[in-house]
Amino acid sequence: MFRYIVRRLLQMVLTFFGATFLLYALVFANQKDPIQALVGERPVTESQRIALTQRYHLDEGFFMQYWYYMKGLLTGDFGTSLTGRKIVDMMADAWPVTLRLALIAIVIAATFSVTVGVYSALKRGGLFDNVSLVITLVLLAMPIVVIAPLFQLIFGIQLGWFPPTATRDATVWQLLLPAIVLACIVIAPEMRVTRTSVVENLRADYVRTARAKGLTRMRVIWVHVLRNSLIPVVTLIGVDLGGLMAGAIVTEHVFNIPGVGFNLARAIRTEDGPLVVGFVSILVILFLFINLLVDLLYAALDPRIRYE
Repeated sequence: MFRYIVRRLLQMVLTFFGATFLLYALVFANQKDPIQALVGERPVTESQRIALTQRYHLDEGFFMQYWYYMKGLLTGDFGTSLTGRKIVDMMADAWPVTLRLALIAIVIAATFSVTVGVYSALKRGGLFDNVSLVITLVLLAMPIVVIAPLFQLIFGIQLGWFPPTATRDATVWQLLLPAIVLACIVIAPEMRVTRTSVVENLRADYVRTARAKGLTRMRVIWVHVLRNSLIPVVTLIGVDLGGLMAGAIVTEHVFNIPGVGFNLARAIRTEDGPLVVGFVSILVILFLFINLLVDLLYAALDPRIRYE
């Protein structure tokens, strides 16, 4: 187990440096005017050009610029946004609300998809199974750019069931509607994977053996079948984190939540390169550690798995 963790950490380090290098290159490399690339279409005075050149080491080569950026990143200095604010301060304000939103969305998606997926597998071919299939197809066909404003209009404004917007210090109730919207982008695949996995395990030999020993149907399903069926679902939940972070850009923008997605959307719209690179770099780190956690959960779900 220890050697496996060390090997995975080394892979994560290589992935992190590769991802941040590509990101930095896409934003800043091969620009005819790197200063104009930093500030977008806004006019720049000569004094501002001198200041930006010194701040971002634009008088040196691209690899040296990347080195200075990584040096600051590894020491906790993410630089300064074009608005003049320290990026680390903006992260401190944005990350708490985004993490709460993502956590609520993951809980909603996992609870709904596993429950409905298991019941659909038990009633496969029936009315409930067919209705759940139609729901998944509808969710897969509707992008989040449609779901978010639609849910806000219907459930937040017209019906008034939920608050239509949320603040930085939003409660769970205020984040519930945007969390449901965010969960919609991952519920459909998780539900279908759960159903397929449960159907396959219900046909396994160990299920017939457990029933022959006299175990109740509910114990066989919820203890033996579900535990083995959750392995691909847990994998999918870890991968879906990237989809949730991408969906948060739209969701937070629509519901006016000042989180990571809201700041990223604003940075992209205003062409704030340093802010985009800083926030996405942290998203890369978060995604890598979530995937490591998912790998380690395999052994807990299936004792047959050993990391040698």
